[in-house]
Amino acid sequence: MNSTDTTLGSAAGRAGGGDRRRWFALAIVMTAAFMDLVDVTIVNIAIPSIRREEGASFSEIQWITAGYALAFAAGLITGGRLGDIHGRKRIFLLGIGGFTLASALCGLAVNPDMLVASRFLQGAMAALMVPQVLSIVHATFPAHERGKVFGLFGAVVGLGAVSGPLLGALLTEWNLFGWGWRSIFLINLPVGVAALILGSRYITESKAPRALKLDLVGVALVTLGLLMLLYPLIRGRELGWPVWGYVSMAGSVLVLAVLVAYERRKAGRDGSPLVELSLFEVKSFAAGIAVQTVFGVALGVFFLVWTLYMQFGLGWSPLKAGLTGVPFSIAVSVAAGVSVQKLVPVFGRKVLQAGALVMGVGVLLYLWEAGHYGLAVTPWQMALPLVVMGAGMGLIVAPLTDAILSEVPREHAGSASGLISTVQQMGNALGLGLVSVVFFGTISDHLRPEQAGPAFVDAFQHALGWVAGVMGAIFLLMFALPKRPAQHLEGEQSAAADEDGRAAREGEKAALV
Repeated sequence: MNSTDTTLGSAAGRAGGGDRRRWFALAIVMTAAFMDLVDVTIVNIAIPSIRREEGASFSEIQWITAGYALAFAAGLITGGRLGDIHGRKRIFLLGIGGFTLASALCGLAVNPDMLVASRFLQGAMAALMVPQVLSIVHATFPAHERGKVFGLFGAVVGLGAVSGPLLGALLTEWNLFGWGWRSIFLINLPVGVAALILGSRYITESKAPRALKLDLVGVALVTLGLLMLLYPLIRGRELGWPVWGYVSMAGSVLVLAVLVAYERRKAGRDGSPLVELSLFEVKSFAAGIAVQTVFGVALGVFFLVWTLYMQFGLGWSPLKAGLTGVPFSIAVSVAAGVSVQKLVPVFGRKVLQAGALVMGVGVLLYLWEAGHYGLAVTPWQMALPLVVMGAGMGLIVAPLTDAILSEVPREHAGSASGLISTVQQMGNALGLGLVSVVFFGTISDHLRPEQAGPAFVDAFQHALGWVAGVMGAIFLLMFALPKRPAQHLEGEQSAAADEDGRAAREGEKAALV
């Protein structure tokens, strides 16, 4: 092997020899992960400003968020495999360079269409960048140091979750250099350029000893199927629900059926499908994937309509809206830590089911407050339902992945982890698409100014009713999860497989917050 064909073991071995460069590499990949996490959460706060200043339609607003999630989801598994084949460092630098360029295009967008296209590109580049983060860490640090390193990564995840909305609110309010909302994207430029330069110098190259082949046909079928479903959902109301929209949504089912048939043939032909269908023969995995997907739908609906409710309905500033979400983020972080360390070892699956019920109660409490206080509601009054919702979410997001993977064969741990992240993002994209139905579907196209606030409050309540119903469905689906999730996979071989797929998964936990 040449210097670029470094394996996991040899790279980690050199790291254990006292190479201080590994800590610079860690700072670089953590910075990139932070950029991605913040960029997911930062956009929602700026959406009303984008609509006011650029005249974006509500369907374009949906695409600004859903486009990123869709491109990210479709490219996650391929991004991870590209790193295994061509080198994690190489693909990471390509991803962060493309992410920085896409951020510049977002910030310089001359119209909503250009912004939507740039967000698609940004999501695709994040799909190259994010899967490499923990793979690079795993390849760079010896086993005895990884616990401390992954603890640092968890802190970055929490920081990104809390700081994204606040940073977006501050940048929008401050209107730096007259950029307004554009600063939330342009701030990535100096950070991305610095990470690109330093990463090329300090990150050690690594590859998987036996990398699977790419499944570009599978990626194309997944993307096509989701676009055929999402495009009519997002544009349907605006276009008067044309017949071709229903035909497209029905056709998406056929495309996904073709995907299943193709993946089954590809698995038999060369053993490298995009989706490892044999995983779905494991009852707990199949149920867990269903939970993860539906949970993503609920969160995709909630976070977008919540932002629209606070800023369009209540007329709050971005900063006020951003600060309102802080109790939610703190509650998620605290509950997530307690659930994994204290509760799951004792109560098992019941912790996740309790999380679904608690989050559902928080949603219903929020629904009642929105109706009771109307336009006079205050951030302090919202704090209680947000804390309850955050606590419920924390009880779910941290232990869910381990519950899903607990009965998965060791050799498929990496593939299963990547699939979990992918379906979570796909569920999020679908939830964003459904906003047209559960939120905008209740708002008249011809509102007088004095009618806008009450209309958005009513639409928010309607959407929360749907979210509460989804949480009930999630509670029932969780009965198919194992009562007692198995312990984490042990041994260096299973750790390598699991860590390769964990990067995207951890990033998505923060994105949910």
